[in-house]
Amino acid sequence: MASVSFHAISLFYSRRLAPAARPALLSKPAGLQRSLGTAAISSRDRNLGPWSRNLRGIRVESADKGALEPMVPPYNVLITGSTKGIGYALAKEFLKAGDNVIVCSRSGERVELAVQQLRQEFGEQHVWGTICDVREGKDVKALVAFASDKLNYIDIWINNAGSNAYSYRPLAETSDDVLMEIVTTNTLGLMICCREAINMMLNQPRGGHIFNIDGAGSDGRPTPRFAAYGATKRSVVHLTKSLQAELQMHEVKNVMVHSLSPGMVTTDLLMSGATTKQAKFFINILAEPPDVVAEYLVPCIRSIPNTRDLPLVPEETDTSLKTRIVFRKCQLHILILWLEEKTQLYKSLKLSALRTG
Repeated sequence: MASVSFHAISLFYSRRLAPAARPALLSKPAGLQRSLGTAAISSRDRNLGPWSRNLRGIRVESADKGALEPMVPPYNVLITGSTKGIGYALAKEFLKAGDNVIVCSRSGERVELAVQQLRQEFGEQHVWGTICDVREGKDVKALVAFASDKLNYIDIWINNAGSNAYSYRPLAETSDDVLMEIVTTNTLGLMICCREAINMMLNQPRGGHIFNIDGAGSDGRPTPRFAAYGATKRSVVHLTKSLQAELQMHEVKNVMVHSLSPGMVTTDLLMSGATTKQAKFFINILAEPPDVVAEYLVPCIRSIPNTRDLPLVPEETDTSLKTRIVFRKCQLHILILWLEEKTQLYKSLKLSALRTG
């Protein structure tokens, strides 16, 4: 397997410092954007099928009640791809906050181990786990049924499951199986999860919030040597905005969809491409451990249900975010100095070799 190039890592880092991709970047949810009018959408106006009837039913019910049922902590949280990495770290942080959490993964062994570890720390009555392959509609439907059985409802659904098939190579050298693994997990799987989460939350009096985690490529920057992964993550942004528009169009007020940008996180997926000491060195400098990222993200996520306005974090007032960015800039400066020193050394050795030759 080829090593991670410095160019690829620099793309991660440049994205990390970009204002549009800072940690806990939450896109404006449906229902909080400008209104498109209050007239109900009937099946005579648009052929929307049974989903339209469900949407009209929710709107009428909400209008009759006069207000949505308030969403207060502790929250019921479901996280896909949550038996390791950032997903597991998020689950742990929500449990620390007193919430109830459902974890899931394709691997039954990993689910069992994750649940066992989390229950040892937080008790048996706050965390549950089940097998779920997000690429399979029947699995995601079963996940919804499992969540309904254990918790009755889900307040926060985080779509974290993703894959790069542990492959870092040019697209021209990528096999069909690897491409199918990446696309079906990151794109098809996300669509299925969003569909089932929306349908579940439409029938909940208190509604719910869906968070789609993006990744490298979501900001439109190139992702050489993992082009397929970058393309799927770019689609996360489009899908999220489209779902926001759909919910707004149907005047759905109790279900909201958000984008979540964790930045560069040290995970098995990222480290799988670091086959040299230099690559690992760069990643360790530029990336954050999952627990550090989760510690920052979870309070931001938990603040959403308690407000009717978007809790954007102004950089000038967010000292923790400013500290992280300044710290990373210092690390980058050190890295640049190190590279300049190595470059100068290389030039000196080359010049010396030429003279002796």
